[in-house]
Amino acid sequence: MSERNTTIRSLHDLGLAAWFGGSLMGAIGLNGAAEDEGGTQTTRDRISSSGWSKWTPVNAAAIGAHLFGGGGLLAVNAHRVATQQGVAASTTAKTVVTAAALAATAYARVLGKKVELASSSDPADTEKAAKHPIDLDKARRQLHLAQWAVPALTGCLVVLNALHGEQQRPSEQIPGMWERARSMAHLMP
Repeated sequence: MSERNTTIRSLHDLGLAAWFGGSLMGAIGLNGAAEDEGGTQTTRDRISSSGWSKWTPVNAAAIGAHLFGGGGLLAVNAHRVATQQGVAASTTAKTVVTAAALAATAYARVLGKKVELASSSDPADTEKAAKHPIDLDKARRQLHLAQWAVPALTGCLVVLNALHGEQQRPSEQIPGMWERARSMAHLMP
């Protein structure tokens, strides 16, 4: 069996790179361009919503690739998680931050759809928006925060990924496994 996991590592890393980079570019570039080019707040909302809607399927694919690759890496490194000191803790941290990034991404999308619906010029959307009124200013503020939370959280994942890479060095694995075994010795009869 091969010791290399190039495919799953690539899915994990490329997915995370797209998730982080796309969300950061959207928060800075897309929203900034909408601010520069939109004459009214409604026009800015339309421009921004249009761009984010086009990014959504790509972002979903990136997140899926990252999660699939992460699950594969967890499976092939389960022995290290169980036996190497510090790997379980960093894996747990990475799992918690991933869940938070997923939640922030989903929340941003829900808020984005509300703003998109409220700013749409389509009569069907106007009718839907009238049936489900929202506090548009509040939704915009929350959306702004959520759109910045995503690159902040995925940036943390990039750092945790670097930590995992360092923990895979042979100079880290053997002492880490020895320390883990030593710390568990008190449980032996």
